Parts: sequence; C-alpha cells; structure tokens
Amino acid sequence: MHRFSFYLYFSFALLFLAHSKLNGQSINSSDQDFVVVLDAGHGGKDSGNLGYKGSGFKEKNIALNIVLQVGKILEKTPGIKVVYTRDKDVFIELYKRADIANKVDADLFISIHCDSFSNPEAYGAGTFVLGLHENERNFRIAQKENAVIYLEEDYEKNYPGFDPNSPESVISLLMMQETYLDQSIEAANTIQQSFIKNLNRKDRTVKQAGFAVLRNTYMPSVLVETGFLTNVTEGKFLNSSKGQSQMSNAIAKAILNYRNILDSSVQHETVFQDDTPLDTGNEITSPAVVFKVQLAAGKNDLPLKSYNFKGLNELSKQYDGSLYRYFFGNATSFSSAKKLLNKAKKAGYSNAFLVGFVEGKKVSLEAALEAIR
Repeated sequence: MHRFSFYLYFSFALLFLAHSKLNGQSINSSDQDFVVVLDAGHGGKDSGNLGYKGSGFKEKNIALNIVLQVGKILEKTPGIKVVYTRDKDVFIELYKRADIANKVDADLFISIHCDSFSNPEAYGAGTFVLGLHENERNFRIAQKENAVIYLEEDYEKNYPGFDPNSPESVISLLMMQETYLDQSIEAANTIQQSFIKNLNRKDRTVKQAGFAVLRNTYMPSVLVETGFLTNVTEGKFLNSSKGQSQMSNAIAKAILNYRNILDSSVQHETVFQDDTPLDTGNEITSPAVVFKVQLAAGKNDLPLKSYNFKGLNELSKQYDGSLYRYFFGNATSFSSAKKLLNKAKKAGYSNAFLVGFVEGKKVSLEAALEAIR
C-alpha cells in the first residue's frame, strides 16, 4: 500500500475510534470504571538499558516491578480498573501495547521506563507525551525507546513508513492525538509534580517526543522515565525495593489525583498533594482564578456560535500557534466549574475536562486549585 494511502486510511480508522469515544460510545469497558492501562516497558528478549557498567541492572525488571506495585495500589480504589500490557517477563510489540489499551477503551495509558545517558551525572525523573521532538535530547530519548521495533517480527508491516532513526518520521505520530494532547499533558504534569512534592526528585518537566508506544492510543497517554540507571546513585535507588516502592506510590497517587480532578462523577473529590488531602468541594473563590471547560481542540478555526458547540453558549477559544482550543463557561469556584462540566457532558461532550486560568494565563488544573487554597 502506498505510504500516503496507508496514513490516510490509518487516520480515518483512528478518527472513527476517537469519535466513538468522544461521543460516549464505549467500546469495551464499563461506564462506571476509570480504566488505567499500565505498560511496563521492554520485556523478554528486550532488556532495555542495563545501567552503568557492571551494575547488573535490567530496565525491563525495574519497570515491571514498579508497574505491578502501582497496579496493586490502584486496584484497592473503588471505581478504578487496572489492565496490564504485561505482568511478567515477556516481549510485547509496541503496537500491541496500544491495541490492548484501545480494546478496553482505557481512560489513561501510562508506560513506565528507566532512562540512560552517556553522562553518568544525568539524573531525575521525566514525563513525556506524544509530540514532535523539540530538541535533539528529546528525539534521542524517543529514538532509544523506539529501537525495540527492530526486535519485532515483520516490523516493516506493523509500522509501514516509520523509521525510528528519522526525525521526519515522527511527524506521523501526531495523527489523531490532538484531541487528547491537553489531557495527556495534564496527566503528565500531575505525575511530574508528584515526583517533586512527594519524593523531592529533580524536575525534568513535561516534554513532547515521538514515542512509538504512544502513537496508536486514542486516550490520554504518558510515558514516564523514572530516572537514570546510568547514574550510580539513582540507579541503585531505582533497583532497590525502597526506591521502587516510593516511585510506585508517587505514580499511583498522581493517577488518583488526575482521575479525581478530571472526573466530576467522583462524589468526594480529593486532590492528593503530599499526604494531605485537599477538599475541593467548597466555594472558595479568587478573582485571579477562573475555571473553564475545554470542549475540543483542533487545527480548524470555528466561529464561536452555539450551533457549532451543541447549543452551548459562553464560549471562548485560544490559539497557541498550532491548535485552537475551545472552552465553555467561566467559573470562579471549583464546585461551579464541576456543574459546567456536567452540563457540557450532558450536551454530548463526554470527554470534556476542566482547565484553570490564573490571571488570564492557562495553567494546569492542579496549579489553579493550589492558587485558591
């Protein structure tokens, strides 16, 4: 099949799946469950990175241990369903990992890895969402993780036209991800902040890169680099039971935080920061803080008319140079914002979510909630 024809077909196929999800047509999961797919990077014949010389570390084992502990924590929470791409030491092709998430109609996909670098001084945990490589470093990380493609049988058939070594090739990875980009960034930021606040880890910030494991998912998706195995101190920490337990708790806490601030159906909203729950069901307001409901995002500039947005009014939009983001409402308290979110979902925007603005600048929802504490 001609490369362009394949991508056109692939785009429409994913568009159909994404459209079904956005309009509340669940493929395979319970409407009452928040489905999290946990992906332990590498596995089987793919060991991942082996850390500093003589360490004996294997990324595949550390990633799996962390994933299983995260899952164990989440499974104790009512309303959370956990699905694993692998729960033992087996090799799973990258495209099959996305297939698993799509078939269960996941609400969130988290892929866990450990980083490596030629400079043994590099350290810190980082989070990534799918996007164009913004610098050589991000592309190098994606290139390293994507190289596992070559271990797969018939990789040319599974990834037609995709070259892990080509910066230009990662452009195709952005297909159908625009809808979920903001939510992916929100989830990634929540994880990143959990590392900082709960573990005092170095903030490597949320970045965008062309990870193939994220390319075919049609839900918010995040790849987590838990730290550098090539750094002696950090490598030993990540390979220890204490380190894996601490990382698992921080990731699980962040996922619960993300679910709670995203899902207005949660009756007792709790935002987890450190070990202190923050009650967000009050009427605290701040003139500098505004909450809005993001309805959609895309490259098309739509007139702010109610007939374009399923009868909703009080509309606004923002352009960041690549995407238009469309918002509904203008609330000064979180409880009022949740009512707006319910209204948007009843209108048909089942995948709508809340965003915050502080002094007119769009910030993470967690930052907006922090500003009204």
